[in-house]
Amino acid sequence: MTGYILKRLLSAIPVLLGISVIVFLIMAMIPGDPATAILGSYATPENVEKLNRDLGLDQGLVPRYFIWLGNMLQGDFGRSFALNRPVLDEVLDRFGATLILAGTSFVMCSILGIAAGVISAARQYGFADKAITFVVLLGISIPSFFLGMMMILIFAVQLRWFPVSGMWPIYGDRNLWVLMDHLAMPAIALAVVATGVIARLARSAMLEVLRQDFIRTARAKGVHERRVIWRHALRAAMVSIIPILGIQAGFVLSGAVYIEMVFQWPGVGRMLVDAILKRDILLVQGGVVFIAACYVMFNIMVDVAQALLDPRIKT
Repeated sequence: MTGYILKRLLSAIPVLLGISVIVFLIMAMIPGDPATAILGSYATPENVEKLNRDLGLDQGLVPRYFIWLGNMLQGDFGRSFALNRPVLDEVLDRFGATLILAGTSFVMCSILGIAAGVISAARQYGFADKAITFVVLLGISIPSFFLGMMMILIFAVQLRWFPVSGMWPIYGDRNLWVLMDHLAMPAIALAVVATGVIARLARSAMLEVLRQDFIRTARAKGVHERRVIWRHALRAAMVSIIPILGIQAGFVLSGAVYIEMVFQWPGVGRMLVDAILKRDILLVQGGVVFIAACYVMFNIMVDVAQALLDPRIKT
């Protein structure tokens, strides 16, 4: 297992290098002068020239990339000019809020999606299967940002059950219950689509397992149907379900960008949108690479979990 983990870690290096190249090139190809956009009304020729020198924009594309990459490998992601603070400090401060939102949504969609898929497969063509399929297809069809805005309109504005936006109230206590109150709507809006995808694919995986011989043998021996479904069949199906969870983790993490904007959640997604609008190049590059690295590491953990369930994967 140690060798397998090391192999997966080594395979992540070219992925992260590729991501850094793509992010750097995208930011470099954005039309307009970043220094002029950053300085705004202070964009005199002297100030623009000085800022270009500070940002390293007066050098060629290739030298700029390797300077940025070398600094990043040493833990220096640069300094945000808009916020006047180190990029890594800002990303880490914001990442906690994103992790709470995306982590809660991922746990919700994993539990609900797997449970819905198992029940749907166990009651194939029954009322439960048809009802779950209808709800799942409805959830997949609704964009998360639109669902979020409708939830704000109904549950926050009209019914006043939840706060409209933000992670904490401006005044008052900051405890777990207050956090859950603010977290409920954005987490649900972010989890709906992923829940539907997991449920559909978990149903397919369960149906395939339920047709196998060892399930027929367990039933023939008189094992209780609930035990057959939830212990034997689900355990075998998890080998196929776990990669789906890894993919949906990326969807949830990327979806947090627009959900954070809808609900004004103070996470990395909202930070990146603000940084793009302000042409804060180093903050955008550092934030995207950091999120990509987190996603790659999570996928490695998913692969390891899958290998633990099915040792054949390591060969």
